[in-house]
Amino acid sequence: MKFLLLSVATALVLAACSSMPSMREGERLALYQAHAGAPVSSFRYFGQLNSWEALGDDAIAVWARPHEAWLLELSGPCSGLEFTSVIGLTDQMGQVHAGFDKVLVRDPGGINIPCWIRTIRPLDVTAIKQAEQAARAQTPRSY
Repeated sequence: MKFLLLSVATALVLAACSSMPSMREGERLALYQAHAGAPVSSFRYFGQLNSWEALGDDAIAVWARPHEAWLLELSGPCSGLEFTSVIGLTDQMGQVHAGFDKVLVRDPGGINIPCWIRTIRPLDVTAIKQAEQAARAQTPRSY
């Protein structure tokens, strides 16, 4: 019976691993950087994000709208960024500014850890999706 339970548990773990993204964190950051435009001073922020993705401890991709994304490169490591499920952004009258605004990492203890935004670069969302599809097509599936 223990062998059966162990086999089922192993199969579940392997299935979960095979469905995980094939790109490592550094590869994802390189992909985003390759499809980012020139730095801009700010972007329009509507008070909440459509989604976001940590790209290490000093960069983050944020989607202000489904087809509008930005690469935010931070001024140094941002404590807790890779482990939090909730972030916030500071803004000035609906604009997030490089060198002035911050990413707020929401700590479960109620503390907002601020991380300064060094640069803001627009992301080509279509090109990123195409590159991700191409990478998935080239990656052999594990069963």
